[in-house]
Amino acid sequence: MKSCLIIDDEPLARALVKEYLLKHPEIQVLGEYGDGFAGFKAIQELKPDLIFLDIQMPKITGFEMLELIEEPPAVIFCTAYDSFALKAFDAHAIDYLLKPFSQERFDGAVQRFKQFSGTQAVEVKQLLEDVSAMKENSGRITVKQGGQIRIIPCEQIIRIEANDDYVKIFIQDESFLKKTTLSQLERMLEKEGFVRVHRSHMVPLNQITSLDGADFALLKNGTKVPLSKTGYQRLKETLNW
Repeated sequence: MKSCLIIDDEPLARALVKEYLLKHPEIQVLGEYGDGFAGFKAIQELKPDLIFLDIQMPKITGFEMLELIEEPPAVIFCTAYDSFALKAFDAHAIDYLLKPFSQERFDGAVQRFKQFSGTQAVEVKQLLEDVSAMKENSGRITVKQGGQIRIIPCEQIIRIEANDDYVKIFIQDESFLKKTTLSQLERMLEKEGFVRVHRSHMVPLNQITSLDGADFALLKNGTKVPLSKTGYQRLKETLNW
């Protein structure tokens, strides 16, 4: 017996997935949820084998929710999101269902899940990297703090620092760890006015007050951020100094 969750903000869409699953009694529905916050908590607690996931939801998107899960379950996307992400879905998702979808199309996706090889956690992480490289950032970053989700507006970020397999995001009087790479965030935040100034450091331009030679950038809160040679040149070109 396999288990699944349905995470979609549309009640009719959730009902349709449950109806189609009646043909697949070997998959048990553990619950259904209307937003990414509730879905994230349920995944952490119930450890399903599979989730049927919408992307465009209130509060946080399906992508943002997946970013916060250390070992994502298998994912079948159920979405009207039919633009840039489809190529990434083809490469890394078990399957995706474009709404409205038929029982036959649904059955095909479930069959692909049954043939699943066991590398889905790796594939989901790669999917998120590919999607983040293609899409514009939403002006915020989601992080996990204990069992809760925090949404950090980009304008509150003072600096970001690499920290082993994580990045450390600094805001006023607080910092947060997020399991991602600085390179991935760099692609996401480039249009938000952030600059990679060092292998391990990225800063928003509006936080820089001056440069201390070619070695450090001075921030508004007094922090000195080290500069690499490439970062120094990139910063000078960006700031036109």
